[in-house]
Amino acid sequence: MKNVPHTVTDAAIATIRARIEDGLYPVGSLLPAQRQLSEELEISRASLREALSTLEALGMLTIRAGKGVYVTSAQAASAHPWRFADQTSLPDTYQMRYALEGFAARMAALAIGDADVAWFEANVEALHAALSHDEIDEASQLDFEFHMRIVSLAGNAAIESILRSSADIMKESQRMPFYRRELVLSTYREHSAIVAALKTRDPAIAGEAIEAHITAAAQRAGVHFPVPGRAAVDQG
Repeated sequence: MKNVPHTVTDAAIATIRARIEDGLYPVGSLLPAQRQLSEELEISRASLREALSTLEALGMLTIRAGKGVYVTSAQAASAHPWRFADQTSLPDTYQMRYALEGFAARMAALAIGDADVAWFEANVEALHAALSHDEIDEASQLDFEFHMRIVSLAGNAAIESILRSSADIMKESQRMPFYRRELVLSTYREHSAIVAALKTRDPAIAGEAIEAHITAAAQRAGVHFPVPGRAAVDQG
């Protein structure tokens, strides 16, 4: 996977970020109205909201419902660079996981048994304890095991081989969201929702739950990646 530009949303992120860093939008100022910005950047309102959400995750903006979007910092808050940039971009990594794990969760929902449910519930509680005590290494390992258990249940050896051969990259992508300490329990809540979805044995519900989790985790890591269905919106 190569580092390449992603969609008009990523172009908007880069443009707004550059304007903040260059002082065109100074700290404390109110960004132009979203309608004005979307027209100026030639981007849909939905995609603009994604761009603003990513910049909020980076600590550069604060979105206040009904009041507007304020500039809070001229620099991104993340002090944890992506260690595997020479191999793949972080957006590409999340997008790969979105595609493969979404499919795996749908297949796992058809194969999951009561013993598997018990394992997942125990893992989620252990994750909660690790995160609550700021044991990030332990939490990262539990996170990895949770996702790989789903992949294993899916029964697709090719997908499992791809993800296990990229274990270090996958684990780092799972660790990145934990650096947002104020949101650290989000992974626990999202894993709980995934378990609840798997228990329904409904492939669509399970797939959507894990895709929502990976998308949210990416946002906490300060990145946006395109997902199926967004292209039509960006063109509209």
